Amino acid sequence: MNALDECHARGFLYKATGGCNDIKREVNRCLSGERSKKTARNRETGLQRRQRIEAVWAKMDEGDYSALEEFTGKKHIDPKQ
Repeated sequence: MNALDECHARGFLYKATGGCNDIKREVNRCLSGERSKKTARNRETGLQRRQRIEAVWAKMDEGDYSALEEFTGKKHIDPKQ
């Protein structure tokens, strides 16, 4: 990124005639790789979170609200009582 900034500092004509294109491609390639890694991490985290929530829902369907209390940190109040 520093190299791209230095290239752009050379002036408008240098930049406009494609003098910085190779550096820009390298920067884009690097940023794309980092974005892919971050996307993969976020996807994995989301899947884990979804599994935890579905486990809580399954217990709630059985009438066991202890998992909900553990998940939220709040005491469940049964509206039927």
